[in-house]
Amino acid sequence: MSHTIRHKSKLVARVRRLKGQMEAIERSLEAEAGCADILNQVASVRGAISGLTAELMEEHIREHLVEAPESARQQGAEDLIDIIRTYLK
Repeated sequence: MSHTIRHKSKLVARVRRLKGQMEAIERSLEAEAGCADILNQVASVRGAISGLTAELMEEHIREHLVEAPESARQQGAEDLIDIIRTYLK
């Protein structure tokens, strides 16, 4: 069973919180809130996305590299390389 399935409810809850944070930014923009307030909200979203990304990468490494059968590790590594390249663009 994949780590995203095992931790599905926790991950979905994090995504829903992110969605709420993004909606709060939209409301702040619509209400013409101060730029410092909006920037703080954006920084919070960035931190939350980074945390989610780190958690998913860690679990990917554990499941698809550390604990995977030897025959599956190469694919897990290739997937991670592609993900990191995309993340760093």
